[in-house]
Amino acid sequence: MAASAVPLSTQSAATGALDRLLSETAADMAKVNALILERADSHVEMVPELARYLIEAGGKRLRPMLTVAAAALFETPNGAQIRFAAAVEFMHNATLLHDDVVDESDMRRGRPAARVIWGNQASVLVGDFLLGQAFMMMVETGDIEALGVLAKAAAIIAEGEVFQLAKARDLSATPDDYAQVIRAKTATLFEAACEVGAMAGGADAEGREALRLYGRELGCAFQLVDDVLDYRGESGTLGKNIGDDLREGKMTLPVILALAEGNPAEREIVASALGNPETPDGVLAQVVAIFNRHGTLTRTLAQAQDHADAAKAAISGLRESEMKALLTDIADFTVARAY
Repeated sequence: MAASAVPLSTQSAATGALDRLLSETAADMAKVNALILERADSHVEMVPELARYLIEAGGKRLRPMLTVAAAALFETPNGAQIRFAAAVEFMHNATLLHDDVVDESDMRRGRPAARVIWGNQASVLVGDFLLGQAFMMMVETGDIEALGVLAKAAAIIAEGEVFQLAKARDLSATPDDYAQVIRAKTATLFEAACEVGAMAGGADAEGREALRLYGRELGCAFQLVDDVLDYRGESGTLGKNIGDDLREGKMTLPVILALAEGNPAEREIVASALGNPETPDGVLAQVVAIFNRHGTLTRTLAQAQDHADAAKAAISGLRESEMKALLTDIADFTVARAY
C-alpha cells in the first residue's frame, strides 16, 4: 500500500533527478532543440511567431528527454531518437495550444496563453501545423512501426480530451472515469515517448514493453501530482492560476472523492465552484479545506506514488546502468514535486 507521503529516503534520491537527467541528455537535447526551432519555421509570419512564443516559454521538456533517455538505455541507438523527441515535443505543444482554447485558459507557463494574444483560431491552426510537422519528422526516420506508435497516441490523446470535455461538471463522474481521462490525455504521450525512444535504441520486444509500461505509469503519476498542485502550488511556479482546474469544471480525483464523501453542505460548496470561472479565492479556500478534511489530496498523492512504484518495477528487469538508476529516480521525483 502506498504511504501517505513520500518517505524521506525517497525524497533524497529524487532530489536533483531532473537536473541530472538534463545533464545526461544534454548532447542529444541540444540537437532536439535545434530541430524544434528549425521545424517551427514557416513563411507565414504568424506561425513561427506563435509557435516559438509557446516553445520558448520554458517547460521541462520532460517528454522528449525521456525519448532520448530511453534510447540511451540500450546499446545500438540509430539516431532516430532526435526526430522522435522533437516530434513528441511538437505533439505536446499542439495539445497545449488546443487545450487552452477548449478550457478558455488565460495563462500558460507563467505567461498569457497564446490564445489571449493571437486568438483562438490562430492557436488551433498553429497547433495543427505543429502536429503536421511532428508527423513529417516521424516519416523522415523511415520507421513505420514507430510512426504507428505516435499516430495511435495522437488519436488516443484526442479521445481523452473529448471524454474529459464530456465529463466536465459531471457530478456523477467516478474515479474510473478520471483514470480513463489521465491515461488517455497525459499518460499516452509519456508511454509513446518512452516506447519510440526504446525502439530507436535498438531494444528487443521485452525492453520496448518495459519502457512502454514505464512511460504509462510515470505519466499517470505526473498527472495525479499536477492535479494536487492545482490546489497546493503557487501561480508563479505552476505557470497557471491556482484553482484553474476547478473553475474550468475538470473532474479531477480530489474533486470526485470530495463529492462522493462530503456532507450535503460540503458537496454544495464544491459543486457551486465547479465550472464557475468567477469562483472567488475565499470559496476556493473553502473547497481546499473540504479536501483536507476528507484527505482527498493525500490519497491522490498516494495513488501517484503507486504509479511511480509501478514505473520503477517496469524497468527493474533491464540491465543495470546509470541511466536506469536515473529513470528510477525520475519516477520518485515526479511525486516528490508535491512535497
